[in-house]
Amino acid sequence: MRDAPPSRVGVDTGGTFTDFVALRGRTLVAFKLPSTPEAPERAVLEGLLRLGVGAATQVRHGSTVATNTLLERRGARVALATTAGFEDLLEIGRQDRPDLYALAPRRTPPLVPAARRFGVAERAGPRGETLRALTAAEARRVAARIAASRAESVAVGLLHAYAAPAHERRLARSLRAPGRPLSLSSALCPEIREYERIATTVTNAYLAPRVAAYLRGLARGTRARLEIVLSHGGTAPPAAAAREPVRQLLSGPAAGLAAACAVARRCGFRRALTLDVGGTSTDCAYADGEPPRRRAREIAGFPVQLPVLDVHTVGAGGGSIARVDAGGLLHVGPQSAGAVPGPACYGRGGPPTVSDALMVLGRIPGASLAGGTLALDRAAATRAMAGLGAALGGRDARAAAAGVVALADARMEAALRRVSVERGHDPRDAALVAFGGAGGLHVCALAESLGVPVVLFPRHAGVLSALGALAGPPRREASRSVLLDARQEEAIERAWAALERRVRAGFPAGERRGLVIERWAEVRYRGQSHELSLRGGPRLAARFHREHARLYGFADRAAPVEVVTLEARATAAAEPWPAAPGRRARRGPPGSTRVWHQGRALRAAVWEVSALGPGFSAAGPALVLEEGATLWIAPGWRARHQPAGALVLRRGAKR
Repeated sequence: MRDAPPSRVGVDTGGTFTDFVALRGRTLVAFKLPSTPEAPERAVLEGLLRLGVGAATQVRHGSTVATNTLLERRGARVALATTAGFEDLLEIGRQDRPDLYALAPRRTPPLVPAARRFGVAERAGPRGETLRALTAAEARRVAARIAASRAESVAVGLLHAYAAPAHERRLARSLRAPGRPLSLSSALCPEIREYERIATTVTNAYLAPRVAAYLRGLARGTRARLEIVLSHGGTAPPAAAAREPVRQLLSGPAAGLAAACAVARRCGFRRALTLDVGGTSTDCAYADGEPPRRRAREIAGFPVQLPVLDVHTVGAGGGSIARVDAGGLLHVGPQSAGAVPGPACYGRGGPPTVSDALMVLGRIPGASLAGGTLALDRAAATRAMAGLGAALGGRDARAAAAGVVALADARMEAALRRVSVERGHDPRDAALVAFGGAGGLHVCALAESLGVPVVLFPRHAGVLSALGALAGPPRREASRSVLLDARQEEAIERAWAALERRVRAGFPAGERRGLVIERWAEVRYRGQSHELSLRGGPRLAARFHREHARLYGFADRAAPVEVVTLEARATAAAEPWPAAPGRRARRGPPGSTRVWHQGRALRAAVWEVSALGPGFSAAGPALVLEEGATLWIAPGWRARHQPAGALVLRRGAKR
């Protein structure tokens, strides 16, 4: 008899594997499939077919299609319509330099060349006043020039459109064309700072055709109800996600971060350092109760002025390529072997990678990955490390492997310090949550380097981002710049109420009851160039003074306080977090293996995660294996089972 279709499915597409987590009744099903970068939807549809999803199944999908399109510069041919005189704004940008000591600094070229940037004879002021009206003849002239440019997608970003959207809407009526996406800054990002707003709109237009084609392919291939995970951790239906693909940048890491924070809270830890090590990259964050957020950040060299979960990414993962330069120095990453050919241990002639080094050191003891769908070639991994060792001056394979792992650890440690120490957080006050396929293989060394006393290894760590997509509540968000004095409480209330109506309308009528609405405000002293985020409520000015004093040591209580941007967030009731299966722990490990640690061969116990339950406790050296991830418990560490669904590791803990 065929199994019933799952009620919910979470999918996370990575550079190496595509992860699936499905809830069928009270049973959680998890597995990985190799990603198909040339056609990302193929791996997703294959997994959904394997699960037997039905029309009633809800599928929440975190995708890397938008991110990879931007990173690989494989987007659309874009035209930009902007206020006359501001055609070169994307070229000028801001006058900051990412590298102060570069003698010949390089800027990321804009996504729209000068030949496809068109000036529009119109002008609005910062309060929404019309300084130069947009005529119908001018709109037709601009539309004709854009049509002649053979643009595949169009961005419209006019000066002060956040306050005066009418000109963009009027221009849009002339620019609409079948099969050609149109992105308006006043709809996508109605906020101040023209460079960031217009750059965000251009990025959206650049991504739109490819992401829309991907989502159409998914929708044609399945009957399930699709929801797309967004960068702020919420979701959107495919049609809305296709219109605003820029909101999908970093959506996979966002789901993983949200899930890691939930695991930490369930285990009794408010503060969490998160470590998500996949095949291509490592994503890190520091959370104090809730996933950290930013209103703007730079992605692949381009500013994106939209709310995102604050994740820092480095190019160090299981597939990161190890190489020796002409001077004899060892490098690891950021280049990745990807899914094809993959690491040398995949047996496809791939280059030496971190995964090969871990296999040579005995920390990957199995003969296959992804539930047996990918056979591993230990001899190929050893040959790859031996070749690397020869290039390093005659070192053996294990010495080369140890060097590769140490370099990967150093890059991951720097990323963890970036989100904690460099921002004033003490990592020793947090639990380090390790997930992703390789997070558990590096976490003990990183915790020792940072002085972190507690490590959490969640159940289903290898597919935690997919689990976060499955379990995360639907969320909609809307924001708008208002530039109001904090004392104008009635005007602020009206603007917030309008945003609330907008986010409520983003949910189907039957799902609007029980929504949790949050109000937020970006506030500053008038004339400042940066804002502080405050929760909505009365006495904004007084609360801003207190927060400014807390952060910067002073408050100018005589200065006028300006509310720059208002935001509303609507969150539906969260689905119950899938329970970890209850079982009694086995008395002893099912096996052991030889592992090299700090130059010595050790005998390590090997546990299958299916053998773990209440009462489980094991001291390192030991390995815990689950489908999709491995945990290396280093000597000096002890792991205990936590009923909330994680292993808790402490250094120096006694039985």
